[in-house]
Amino acid sequence: MQDQSEELFSESTELRRDLGLLESFSIVIGRIIGSGIFRTPVPIMLAVGAVSLFYGVWILGAVATLLGAFCYAELVTMIPKSGGPYAYLKAAYPPIWTFLRGWAMFFVSETGAIAAVALVFAEYSNSLYTSFAGEPFSRLFEVFLALGVIWSLTAVNCFGVGLSGQVQNFFSLIKLIAVGAVIFVCFSKAGELNHFTAGFWPQTFTWSTLMSVGVAMRYAFFAYSGWEGATYVAEEVKNPRRNLPLSIILGIAGVMLLYFAINSAYLYQLSPKAIAASKAVANDAMKMAVGTLGGVLISAAVMMNTFGNVSTQVLVKARTWYAMARDGLFFSPMGELHPRFKTPNKALLGQGMWASILLLAAAFAEHAYETIIDYFSFTSSVFNISTFAAVWVLRSKYPNAPRPYKVWGYPYTLIIVLVIQIWFMLTTLITAFWPSLLGAVLTLSGLFYYYRGWIAKKINRS
Repeated sequence: MQDQSEELFSESTELRRDLGLLESFSIVIGRIIGSGIFRTPVPIMLAVGAVSLFYGVWILGAVATLLGAFCYAELVTMIPKSGGPYAYLKAAYPPIWTFLRGWAMFFVSETGAIAAVALVFAEYSNSLYTSFAGEPFSRLFEVFLALGVIWSLTAVNCFGVGLSGQVQNFFSLIKLIAVGAVIFVCFSKAGELNHFTAGFWPQTFTWSTLMSVGVAMRYAFFAYSGWEGATYVAEEVKNPRRNLPLSIILGIAGVMLLYFAINSAYLYQLSPKAIAASKAVANDAMKMAVGTLGGVLISAAVMMNTFGNVSTQVLVKARTWYAMARDGLFFSPMGELHPRFKTPNKALLGQGMWASILLLAAAFAEHAYETIIDYFSFTSSVFNISTFAAVWVLRSKYPNAPRPYKVWGYPYTLIIVLVIQIWFMLTTLITAFWPSLLGAVLTLSGLFYYYRGWIAKKINRS
Protein backbone atom coordinates (compact mmCIF):
# COMPACT_ATOMS: atom_id res chain seq x y z
CA MET A 1 0.00 0.00 0.00
CA GLN A 2 2.86 2.32 0.80
CA ASP A 3 4.55 1.62 -2.57
CA GLN A 4 1.28 2.33 -4.36
CA SER A 5 0.91 5.58 -2.45
CA GLU A 6 4.43 6.69 -3.28
CA GLU A 7 3.85 6.01 -6.98
CA LEU A 8 0.46 7.75 -6.87
CA PHE A 9 1.94 10.98 -5.51
CA SER A 10 5.19 10.82 -7.47
CA GLU A 11 6.09 13.15 -10.35
CA SER A 12 7.94 10.35 -12.20
CA THR A 13 6.73 9.70 -15.76
CA GLU A 14 7.68 8.17 -19.11
CA LEU A 15 6.33 11.23 -20.90
CA ARG A 16 8.43 14.28 -21.81
CA ARG A 17 7.89 17.42 -19.72
CA ASP A 18 7.94 19.98 -22.54
CA LEU A 19 5.11 22.24 -21.30
CA GLY A 20 5.87 25.22 -19.05
CA LEU A 21 3.60 27.67 -17.22
CA LEU A 22 2.84 29.60 -20.41
CA GLU A 23 1.84 26.44 -22.28
CA SER A 24 -0.36 25.14 -19.44
CA PHE A 25 -1.96 28.59 -19.08
CA SER A 26 -2.53 28.60 -22.85
CA ILE A 27 -4.21 25.21 -22.59
CA VAL A 28 -6.60 26.55 -19.92
CA ILE A 29 -7.43 29.62 -22.03
CA GLY A 30 -7.63 27.57 -25.20
CA ARG A 31 -9.96 24.99 -23.65
CA ILE A 32 -12.37 27.52 -22.15
CA ILE A 33 -12.66 30.10 -24.91
CA GLY A 34 -14.06 28.29 -27.89
CA SER A 35 -17.54 28.25 -29.33
CA GLY A 36 -19.45 28.82 -26.10
CA ILE A 37 -19.18 32.57 -25.68
CA PHE A 38 -20.23 33.07 -29.31
CA ARG A 39 -23.24 30.73 -29.15
CA THR A 40 -24.49 30.23 -25.59
CA PRO A 41 -25.63 33.82 -24.79
CA VAL A 42 -28.59 33.22 -27.15
CA PRO A 43 -30.06 30.10 -25.45
CA ILE A 44 -29.28 31.60 -22.04
CA MET A 45 -31.22 34.80 -22.76
CA LEU A 46 -33.96 32.78 -24.45
CA ALA A 47 -34.31 30.63 -21.33
CA VAL A 48 -34.34 33.37 -18.67
CA GLY A 49 -35.74 36.35 -20.63
CA ALA A 50 -34.45 38.99 -18.20
CA VAL A 51 -31.21 40.94 -17.94
CA SER A 52 -30.86 40.30 -14.20
CA LEU A 53 -31.12 36.53 -14.62
CA PHE A 54 -28.89 36.64 -17.72
CA TYR A 55 -26.08 38.16 -15.69
CA GLY A 56 -27.03 36.00 -12.70
CA VAL A 57 -26.49 32.82 -14.69
CA TRP A 58 -23.06 33.97 -15.88
CA ILE A 59 -22.06 35.03 -12.35
CA LEU A 60 -23.29 31.79 -10.77
CA GLY A 61 -21.44 29.80 -13.42
CA ALA A 62 -18.28 31.81 -12.76
CA VAL A 63 -18.49 31.35 -8.98
CA ALA A 64 -19.13 27.61 -9.28
CA THR A 65 -16.26 27.28 -11.74
CA LEU A 66 -13.78 29.14 -9.54
CA LEU A 67 -14.75 27.19 -6.42
CA GLY A 68 -14.43 23.98 -8.41
CA ALA A 69 -10.98 25.08 -9.55
CA PHE A 70 -9.89 25.40 -5.90
CA CYS A 71 -10.84 21.72 -5.46
CA TYR A 72 -8.91 20.70 -8.57
CA ALA A 73 -5.88 22.68 -7.46
CA GLU A 74 -5.61 20.51 -4.34
CA LEU A 75 -6.14 17.33 -6.34
CA VAL A 76 -3.60 18.06 -9.06
CA THR A 77 -0.85 19.15 -6.65
CA MET A 78 -1.47 16.00 -4.65
CA ILE A 79 -1.63 13.68 -7.70
CA PRO A 80 0.34 15.19 -10.63
CA LYS A 81 -0.66 12.44 -13.10
CA SER A 82 -2.01 12.61 -16.65
CA GLY A 83 -5.70 11.95 -17.23
CA GLY A 84 -7.17 14.78 -15.16
CA PRO A 85 -10.31 13.69 -13.26
CA TYR A 86 -9.66 10.06 -14.15
CA ALA A 87 -6.47 10.09 -12.04
CA TYR A 88 -8.28 11.53 -9.01
CA LEU A 89 -11.25 9.17 -9.24
CA LYS A 90 -8.82 6.25 -9.60
CA ALA A 91 -7.24 7.19 -6.27
CA ALA A 92 -10.52 7.86 -4.47
CA TYR A 93 -13.01 5.23 -5.63
CA PRO A 94 -13.30 1.57 -6.69
CA PRO A 95 -12.00 0.82 -10.20
CA ILE A 96 -15.47 0.35 -11.72
CA TRP A 97 -16.49 3.95 -11.00
CA THR A 98 -13.23 5.26 -12.39
CA PHE A 99 -13.70 3.14 -15.48
CA LEU A 100 -17.27 4.35 -16.06
CA ARG A 101 -16.12 7.96 -15.78
CA GLY A 102 -13.48 7.39 -18.44
CA TRP A 103 -15.92 5.41 -20.60
CA ALA A 104 -18.46 8.25 -20.37
CA MET A 105 -15.79 10.82 -21.20
CA PHE A 106 -14.88 8.92 -24.35
CA PHE A 107 -18.31 7.87 -25.59
CA VAL A 108 -20.44 10.77 -24.30
CA SER A 109 -18.94 14.02 -23.07
CA GLU A 110 -15.41 14.78 -24.21
CA THR A 111 -15.60 13.58 -27.80
CA GLY A 112 -19.05 15.18 -27.99
CA ALA A 113 -17.52 18.53 -27.06
CA ILE A 114 -14.89 18.14 -29.78
CA ALA A 115 -17.66 17.49 -32.32
CA ALA A 116 -19.72 20.47 -31.14
CA VAL A 117 -16.89 22.99 -31.39
CA ALA A 118 -15.72 21.65 -34.76
CA LEU A 119 -19.27 22.13 -36.02
CA VAL A 120 -19.29 25.77 -34.91
CA PHE A 121 -16.02 26.32 -36.79
CA ALA A 122 -17.70 25.01 -39.93
CA GLU A 123 -20.83 27.13 -39.40
CA TYR A 124 -18.88 30.36 -39.02
CA SER A 125 -16.74 29.40 -42.00
CA ASN A 126 -19.99 29.25 -43.93
CA SER A 127 -20.96 32.68 -42.58
CA LEU A 128 -17.65 34.13 -43.75
CA TYR A 129 -18.03 32.48 -47.15
CA THR A 130 -21.56 33.89 -47.48
CA SER A 131 -20.28 37.42 -46.83
CA PHE A 132 -18.12 37.18 -49.95
CA ALA A 133 -20.07 34.80 -52.21
CA GLY A 134 -23.56 36.02 -51.41
CA GLU A 135 -24.91 32.52 -50.71
CA PRO A 136 -23.89 29.76 -48.29
CA PHE A 137 -22.34 26.43 -49.13
CA SER A 138 -24.27 23.26 -48.29
CA ARG A 139 -24.75 21.73 -44.87
CA LEU A 140 -23.01 18.61 -46.15
CA PHE A 141 -19.90 20.65 -46.92
CA GLU A 142 -20.08 22.12 -43.40
CA VAL A 143 -20.03 18.62 -41.96
CA PHE A 144 -17.04 17.60 -44.06
CA LEU A 145 -15.24 20.80 -43.07
CA ALA A 146 -15.82 20.01 -39.38
CA LEU A 147 -14.47 16.51 -39.94
CA GLY A 148 -11.43 18.03 -41.65
CA VAL A 149 -10.73 20.17 -38.59
CA ILE A 150 -10.88 17.17 -36.26
CA TRP A 151 -8.54 15.08 -38.36
CA SER A 152 -6.03 17.78 -39.28
CA LEU A 153 -5.56 18.65 -35.61
CA THR A 154 -5.40 14.98 -34.65
CA ALA A 155 -2.54 14.66 -37.14
CA VAL A 156 -0.69 17.68 -35.68
CA ASN A 157 -0.92 16.22 -32.19
CA CYS A 158 0.61 12.94 -33.36
CA PHE A 159 3.96 14.67 -33.95
CA GLY A 160 4.86 15.58 -30.37
CA VAL A 161 3.56 17.61 -27.48
CA GLY A 162 6.16 20.33 -28.04
CA LEU A 163 4.64 21.20 -31.42
CA SER A 164 1.16 21.00 -29.90
CA GLY A 165 2.19 23.37 -27.10
CA GLN A 166 3.38 25.94 -29.64
CA VAL A 167 0.03 25.65 -31.41
CA GLN A 168 -1.74 26.30 -28.06
CA ASN A 169 0.36 29.43 -27.42
CA PHE A 170 -0.41 30.84 -30.85
CA PHE A 171 -4.15 30.25 -30.80
CA SER A 172 -4.56 31.36 -27.17
CA LEU A 173 -2.99 34.69 -28.12
CA ILE A 174 -5.30 34.94 -31.14
CA LYS A 175 -8.31 34.17 -28.93
CA LEU A 176 -7.47 36.96 -26.49
CA ILE A 177 -6.91 39.45 -29.32
CA ALA A 178 -10.14 38.45 -31.07
CA VAL A 179 -12.35 38.63 -27.97
CA GLY A 180 -10.71 41.92 -26.97
CA ALA A 181 -11.38 43.30 -30.44
CA VAL A 182 -15.09 42.43 -30.22
CA ILE A 183 -15.35 44.15 -26.84
CA PHE A 184 -13.50 47.23 -28.06
CA VAL A 185 -15.48 47.59 -31.31
CA CYS A 186 -18.90 47.14 -29.68
CA PHE A 187 -18.17 49.68 -26.95
CA SER A 188 -16.42 52.15 -29.24
CA LYS A 189 -19.55 52.59 -31.39
CA ALA A 190 -22.86 54.06 -30.33
CA GLY A 191 -25.07 51.61 -28.48
CA GLU A 192 -28.06 51.67 -26.15
CA LEU A 193 -27.60 51.85 -22.39
CA ASN A 194 -31.31 51.21 -21.86
CA HIS A 195 -30.74 47.64 -23.07
CA PHE A 196 -29.26 47.00 -19.61
CA THR A 197 -32.38 48.22 -17.79
CA ALA A 198 -35.27 47.29 -20.11
CA GLY A 199 -36.77 44.00 -18.92
CA PHE A 200 -34.24 43.85 -16.10
CA TRP A 201 -36.41 41.74 -13.79
CA PRO A 202 -38.56 38.75 -14.82
CA GLN A 203 -42.28 39.39 -14.66
CA THR A 204 -42.75 36.68 -12.02
CA PHE A 205 -40.58 34.51 -9.78
CA THR A 206 -41.98 30.98 -9.79
CA TRP A 207 -40.78 27.40 -9.84
CA SER A 208 -40.56 27.63 -13.63
CA THR A 209 -38.21 30.60 -13.21
CA LEU A 210 -35.85 28.43 -11.18
CA MET A 211 -36.07 25.69 -13.79
CA SER A 212 -35.32 28.15 -16.58
CA VAL A 213 -32.19 29.24 -14.71
CA GLY A 214 -31.21 25.58 -14.51
CA VAL A 215 -31.66 25.23 -18.27
CA ALA A 216 -29.55 28.33 -18.85
CA MET A 217 -26.84 27.01 -16.53
CA ARG A 218 -26.40 24.07 -18.89
CA TYR A 219 -25.06 26.42 -21.54
CA ALA A 220 -23.15 28.65 -19.13
CA PHE A 221 -21.28 25.66 -17.71
CA PHE A 222 -20.42 24.58 -21.23
CA ALA A 223 -19.08 28.06 -22.00
CA TYR A 224 -16.88 27.88 -18.88
CA SER A 225 -15.94 24.23 -19.37
CA GLY A 226 -12.43 23.13 -20.16
CA TRP A 227 -10.64 24.96 -17.35
CA GLU A 228 -9.39 21.62 -16.01
CA GLY A 229 -7.76 20.87 -19.38
CA ALA A 230 -4.18 21.36 -18.22
CA THR A 231 -4.59 18.58 -15.63
CA TYR A 232 -5.00 16.06 -18.45
CA VAL A 233 -1.36 16.58 -19.43
CA ALA A 234 0.04 16.81 -15.90
CA GLU A 235 2.89 14.42 -16.68
CA GLU A 236 4.04 16.64 -19.55
CA VAL A 237 4.12 19.89 -17.55
CA LYS A 238 7.31 21.16 -15.93
CA ASN A 239 7.07 21.65 -12.15
CA PRO A 240 3.40 20.53 -12.17
CA ARG A 241 2.76 21.22 -8.49
CA ARG A 242 3.39 24.92 -9.09
CA ASN A 243 2.47 25.51 -12.72
CA LEU A 244 -0.81 23.59 -12.89
CA PRO A 245 -2.81 25.25 -10.06
CA LEU A 246 -1.37 28.64 -10.99
CA SER A 247 -2.36 28.28 -14.64
CA ILE A 248 -5.86 27.05 -13.77
CA ILE A 249 -6.74 29.84 -11.33
CA LEU A 250 -5.18 32.62 -13.43
CA GLY A 251 -6.83 31.29 -16.57
CA ILE A 252 -10.31 31.11 -15.03
CA ALA A 253 -10.04 34.57 -13.47
CA GLY A 254 -9.02 36.08 -16.80
CA VAL A 255 -11.81 34.34 -18.72
CA MET A 256 -14.44 35.46 -16.19
CA LEU A 257 -13.55 39.10 -16.80
CA LEU A 258 -13.57 38.61 -20.57
CA TYR A 259 -16.96 36.89 -20.49
CA PHE A 260 -18.52 39.64 -18.40
CA ALA A 261 -17.13 42.26 -20.77
CA ILE A 262 -18.15 40.55 -24.02
CA ASN A 263 -21.69 39.80 -22.78
CA SER A 264 -22.00 43.46 -21.83
CA ALA A 265 -20.74 44.39 -25.30
CA TYR A 266 -23.45 42.25 -26.89
CA LEU A 267 -26.08 43.84 -24.66
CA TYR A 268 -24.82 47.33 -25.45
CA GLN A 269 -25.48 46.76 -29.16
CA LEU A 270 -28.51 44.43 -29.00
CA SER A 271 -31.67 44.41 -26.90
CA PRO A 272 -32.46 41.35 -24.75
CA LYS A 273 -35.14 40.33 -27.26
CA ALA A 274 -32.71 40.70 -30.15
CA ILE A 275 -30.16 38.52 -28.35
CA ALA A 276 -32.78 35.85 -27.65
CA ALA A 277 -33.86 35.86 -31.31
CA SER A 278 -30.35 35.89 -32.76
CA LYS A 279 -28.78 32.91 -34.51
CA ALA A 280 -25.25 34.34 -34.18
CA VAL A 281 -25.18 36.96 -31.44
CA ALA A 282 -21.56 38.00 -31.92
CA ASN A 283 -22.10 38.41 -35.64
CA ASP A 284 -25.24 40.50 -35.11
CA ALA A 285 -23.59 42.71 -32.47
CA MET A 286 -20.62 43.44 -34.72
CA LYS A 287 -22.86 44.17 -37.68
CA MET A 288 -24.83 46.58 -35.52
CA ALA A 289 -21.59 48.30 -34.50
CA VAL A 290 -19.67 48.54 -37.79
CA GLY A 291 -21.86 47.02 -40.51
CA THR A 292 -21.06 44.08 -42.79
CA LEU A 293 -17.35 44.36 -42.07
CA GLY A 294 -18.16 43.51 -38.47
CA GLY A 295 -19.77 40.24 -39.52
CA VAL A 296 -16.71 39.33 -41.57
CA LEU A 297 -14.36 40.09 -38.68
CA ILE A 298 -16.32 38.17 -36.09
CA SER A 299 -16.71 35.15 -38.37
CA ALA A 300 -12.95 35.06 -38.82
CA ALA A 301 -12.45 35.50 -35.06
CA VAL A 302 -14.81 32.65 -34.17
CA MET A 303 -13.12 30.41 -36.73
CA MET A 304 -9.73 31.04 -35.12
CA ASN A 305 -11.12 30.59 -31.60
CA THR A 306 -12.90 27.35 -32.34
CA PHE A 307 -9.98 25.95 -34.34
CA GLY A 308 -7.66 26.60 -31.41
CA ASN A 309 -10.19 25.15 -28.98
CA VAL A 310 -10.49 21.90 -30.93
CA SER A 311 -6.69 21.75 -31.04
CA THR A 312 -6.50 21.99 -27.26
CA GLN A 313 -9.25 19.43 -26.71
CA VAL A 314 -7.64 16.93 -29.06
CA LEU A 315 -4.32 17.34 -27.21
CA VAL A 316 -5.50 17.00 -23.63
CA LYS A 317 -8.33 14.50 -23.87
CA ALA A 318 -6.37 11.77 -25.60
CA ARG A 319 -4.20 11.57 -22.46
CA THR A 320 -7.17 10.22 -20.51
CA TRP A 321 -7.68 7.27 -22.87
CA TYR A 322 -3.92 6.70 -22.74
CA ALA A 323 -3.94 6.72 -18.92
CA MET A 324 -6.94 4.37 -18.75
CA ALA A 325 -5.46 1.91 -21.25
CA ARG A 326 -2.13 2.03 -19.41
CA ASP A 327 -4.02 0.92 -16.29
CA GLY A 328 -5.78 -1.92 -18.13
CA LEU A 329 -9.20 -0.21 -18.02
CA PHE A 330 -9.60 0.65 -21.71
CA PHE A 331 -8.70 -0.66 -25.15
CA SER A 332 -5.08 -1.74 -24.71
CA PRO A 333 -3.63 -0.27 -27.96
CA MET A 334 -4.51 3.22 -26.68
CA GLY A 335 -1.99 2.78 -23.87
CA GLU A 336 0.95 2.72 -26.29
CA LEU A 337 3.28 5.67 -26.99
CA HIS A 338 4.82 6.45 -30.33
CA PRO A 339 8.49 5.34 -30.08
CA ARG A 340 9.85 8.60 -31.50
CA PHE A 341 7.38 11.36 -30.56
CA LYS A 342 6.31 9.87 -27.20
CA THR A 343 2.68 10.73 -27.93
CA PRO A 344 -0.37 8.43 -27.48
CA ASN A 345 -1.13 8.29 -31.21
CA LYS A 346 -3.52 5.33 -31.07
CA ALA A 347 -5.54 7.11 -28.39
CA LEU A 348 -5.59 10.21 -30.60
CA LEU A 349 -6.82 8.22 -33.61
CA GLY A 350 -9.52 6.40 -31.63
CA GLN A 351 -10.70 9.72 -30.20
CA GLY A 352 -10.89 11.24 -33.67
CA MET A 353 -12.94 8.32 -34.98
CA TRP A 354 -15.59 8.48 -32.24
CA ALA A 355 -15.82 12.28 -32.36
CA SER A 356 -16.46 11.94 -36.10
CA ILE A 357 -19.25 9.42 -35.47
CA LEU A 358 -20.95 11.75 -32.95
CA LEU A 359 -20.60 14.67 -35.36
CA LEU A 360 -22.25 12.71 -38.17
CA ALA A 361 -25.03 11.52 -35.83
CA ALA A 362 -26.00 15.03 -34.68
CA ALA A 363 -24.95 17.29 -37.56
CA PHE A 364 -28.28 17.32 -39.37
CA ALA A 365 -30.49 17.96 -36.32
CA GLU A 366 -32.32 21.30 -36.27
CA HIS A 367 -30.32 22.53 -33.27
CA ALA A 368 -27.26 20.30 -33.54
CA TYR A 369 -25.05 22.33 -31.22
CA GLU A 370 -27.57 22.46 -28.38
CA THR A 371 -28.47 18.80 -28.97
CA ILE A 372 -24.89 17.71 -28.36
CA ILE A 373 -24.66 19.79 -25.16
CA ASP A 374 -27.96 18.37 -23.86
CA TYR A 375 -26.69 14.87 -24.64
CA PHE A 376 -23.67 15.00 -22.33
CA SER A 377 -24.59 17.54 -19.61
CA PHE A 378 -26.32 15.15 -17.20
CA THR A 379 -23.64 12.48 -17.40
CA SER A 380 -20.89 15.06 -16.97
CA SER A 381 -22.56 16.51 -13.87
CA VAL A 382 -22.78 13.07 -12.22
CA PHE A 383 -19.05 12.52 -12.53
CA ASN A 384 -18.20 16.14 -11.72
CA ILE A 385 -19.92 15.68 -8.38
CA SER A 386 -17.88 12.57 -7.62
CA THR A 387 -14.64 14.32 -8.68
CA PHE A 388 -15.21 17.29 -6.37
CA ALA A 389 -16.19 14.93 -3.56
CA ALA A 390 -12.86 13.16 -4.08
CA VAL A 391 -11.22 16.00 -2.14
CA TRP A 392 -13.00 14.81 1.03
CA VAL A 393 -12.51 11.12 0.20
CA LEU A 394 -8.76 11.48 -0.36
CA ARG A 395 -8.29 13.57 2.79
CA SER A 396 -9.80 10.68 4.70
CA LYS A 397 -7.99 7.97 2.74
CA TYR A 398 -4.54 9.61 2.56
CA PRO A 399 -4.39 12.16 5.40
CA ASN A 400 -0.58 12.43 5.23
CA ALA A 401 -0.27 12.77 1.45
CA PRO A 402 1.61 15.82 0.10
CA ARG A 403 -0.78 18.72 -0.43
CA PRO A 404 1.20 21.79 -1.56
CA TYR A 405 -2.15 23.52 -2.05
CA LYS A 406 -5.29 23.00 0.05
CA VAL A 407 -8.81 24.06 -0.90
CA TRP A 408 -9.52 27.59 0.21
CA GLY A 409 -12.47 27.76 2.62
CA TYR A 410 -12.72 23.99 3.07
CA PRO A 411 -15.19 22.39 3.82
CA TYR A 412 -17.64 25.21 2.99
CA THR A 413 -16.21 25.67 -0.49
CA LEU A 414 -16.71 22.01 -1.25
CA ILE A 415 -20.26 22.00 0.14
CA ILE A 416 -21.27 24.98 -2.01
CA VAL A 417 -19.81 23.37 -5.13
CA LEU A 418 -21.64 20.10 -4.48
CA VAL A 419 -24.99 21.82 -3.82
CA ILE A 420 -24.75 23.77 -7.10
CA GLN A 421 -23.75 20.67 -9.06
CA ILE A 422 -26.51 18.48 -7.59
CA TRP A 423 -29.13 21.14 -8.35
CA PHE A 424 -27.79 21.43 -11.89
CA MET A 425 -27.80 17.65 -12.36
CA LEU A 426 -31.43 17.27 -11.30
CA THR A 427 -32.57 20.24 -13.38
CA THR A 428 -30.82 18.87 -16.44
CA LEU A 429 -32.43 15.46 -15.99
CA ILE A 430 -35.88 17.06 -15.80
CA THR A 431 -35.49 19.57 -18.66
CA ALA A 432 -33.48 17.38 -21.08
CA PHE A 433 -34.71 13.92 -20.13
CA TRP A 434 -34.24 11.97 -23.37
CA PRO A 435 -30.78 13.30 -24.26
CA SER A 436 -29.75 12.71 -20.63
CA LEU A 437 -31.11 9.17 -20.77
CA LEU A 438 -29.19 8.43 -23.97
CA GLY A 439 -25.95 9.64 -22.37
CA ALA A 440 -26.63 7.54 -19.27
CA VAL A 441 -27.36 4.41 -21.33
CA LEU A 442 -24.13 4.79 -23.31
CA THR A 443 -22.25 5.24 -20.03
CA LEU A 444 -23.75 2.10 -18.51
CA SER A 445 -22.92 0.17 -21.68
CA GLY A 446 -19.36 0.28 -20.39
CA LEU A 447 -20.35 -2.37 -17.84
CA PHE A 448 -20.39 -4.97 -20.63
CA TYR A 449 -16.78 -4.11 -21.47
CA TYR A 450 -15.73 -3.98 -17.82
CA TYR A 451 -17.23 -7.40 -17.04
CA ARG A 452 -16.48 -8.94 -20.45
CA GLY A 453 -14.21 -11.63 -18.94
CA TRP A 454 -16.81 -12.67 -16.39
CA ILE A 455 -19.55 -12.70 -19.04
CA ALA A 456 -17.40 -14.78 -21.39
CA LYS A 457 -16.81 -17.37 -18.67
CA LYS A 458 -20.56 -17.62 -17.99
CA ILE A 459 -21.27 -18.14 -21.68
CA ASN A 460 -18.60 -20.83 -21.99
CA ARG A 461 -19.91 -22.66 -18.96
CA SER A 462 -23.43 -22.66 -20.35
